Amino acid sequence: MLSAIVRSVWGNGMNGKDEYILVIPAYNESATIREVVLGALRYFGTVIVVDDGSNDGTVEKLSNLPVTLRQHPENLGKAASLWNGMQAALSLGAKGIVTMDGDGQHDPADLPKLLMAAQAHPDKLVIGSRLWNRAVIPTARYRANRFANFWIAWASGQTIEDSQSGFRVYPAQLIRLCQVQLSRNQGFVFESEIIIEAARHRFLCAFLPVQTTYPVNARPSHFHPVKDIARITRMVVWRLIIRGFFLPGLWRSLSVNQHLKPRKL
Repeated sequence: MLSAIVRSVWGNGMNGKDEYILVIPAYNESATIREVVLGALRYFGTVIVVDDGSNDGTVEKLSNLPVTLRQHPENLGKAASLWNGMQAALSLGAKGIVTMDGDGQHDPADLPKLLMAAQAHPDKLVIGSRLWNRAVIPTARYRANRFANFWIAWASGQTIEDSQSGFRVYPAQLIRLCQVQLSRNQGFVFESEIIIEAARHRFLCAFLPVQTTYPVNARPSHFHPVKDIARITRMVVWRLIIRGFFLPGLWRSLSVNQHLKPRKL
């Protein structure tokens, strides 16, 4: 019943365009991508999958599914995949862009509450927060995320609950305004940098707790806690340096709470 209500609210409108479009970046996700997409299609009329040069049959797993498929001839990184899908969503007239990973980590059943929060707070970057459920998160990834949270909170001037979650709703106008790095080795920097860029354009973050699972059949994570957190930290430190270390941001990061509760339908 809820999925039918959400599709009615967020699906095709009078003008034939979806208000919110889902983007899923995929790189070697053959074990999980079909199930992820099937779950997402319960709530979305338009799902864009960006295949980032997969060589494991990921594209074949999408056979006969009503998705918009965009393909990179080679692996360009998560940042380029997200940006490709976002630009495609904007070209279709999306009011907002939802992103989720293709590895089965994000539960499509959490999509309705993210969408409702986005509707209630159109000036926020809504992020699904996973860190409340520490027991299911690999220790190295949990610690790396907490470390990144501190720096990104300082640079963006707000509290940050989960800076590395890719389960998000971006206002379309935010994507039009942002300028971020898209190089392959900066693939996992993108989702951190865009939080800082969003704050610069007065789009603060709002966090909602979401479920997290790590399917046993999923491929190993592309995220490398030491290497990728080092890249994220370098990006943040540079942004702090060019702003004179932004001490007001440090103070606000310790005192502003942006946690939201979803509006009920």
